[in-house]
Amino acid sequence: MKVAGLGFKRDVMVASLREALDAAGGSDGLAAVATVSEKAETAALQALACELNVPVRPVPADVLAGVITPTQSEFIRAKFGTGSVAEAAALAVAGRGARLVSTRTVSQDRMASAAIAEGDGE
Repeated sequence: MKVAGLGFKRDVMVASLREALDAAGGSDGLAAVATVSEKAETAALQALACELNVPVRPVPADVLAGVITPTQSEFIRAKFGTGSVAEAAALAVAGRGARLVSTRTVSQDRMASAAIAEGDGE
């Protein structure tokens, strides 16, 4: 199962999410997009998921806090307990044996980040 994890600011635009995802490797073969639960209903994320024809998979903040990521942001660590929301969400949803195939990439406007993981989906 291939999952794109997305981290973003509340007022993100679809173009920023798409740019970050493209920089991470693109949408080919994605089974879902994932982010922290509190942002799962954000209009831009919902629009991107609709465009890609994949579901949005929300991940509770306490689950993200338990995920070790190669990218470390002190701001994100203080807020969510993990180094990267994008990496942690992708890994959490991809399931057992998940591994990052793309670490966090950031849109040029710094409004969105994306990472891609693959796992068994369980």
